[in-house]
Amino acid sequence: MYMETRDWNRFTKPYDLRKRLFEYACVIVDLVQYLQTKDEVARSLSDQVLRAGNSAGANYEEADDGSSSADTRGKRRITLRELKEALFRLRVLRETGRLGPEHDPVIQETLELKRIVATLVNKSKKQ
Repeated sequence: MYMETRDWNRFTKPYDLRKRLFEYACVIVDLVQYLQTKDEVARSLSDQVLRAGNSAGANYEEADDGSSSADTRGKRRITLRELKEALFRLRVLRETGRLGPEHDPVIQETLELKRIVATLVNKSKKQ
């Protein structure tokens, strides 16, 4: 059963990006449970947030085991794309009032993760 009161600012922000993306994916699961209790639009967008938010971590995990540097770069680019998608949908949900100010830490963490992964992707292009 979903608990209405959640600490949306429970990110510990571990230095290990794999752990941080895992923690993020778990918060996304809880956020989607919250959104599933709302209207049809919130439920529909939440499905997309769930996929993108969890795919980001999964693809980053796969990137670490890439068969080549090109494969690793490709998986990291997918991670970045998924974070951008999750961020966009979270911003839409926030702007339309389906998420409130208490959910801003989730949006902020998505933005921070996007910036970190973008930096990794850009550095790998230069190598």
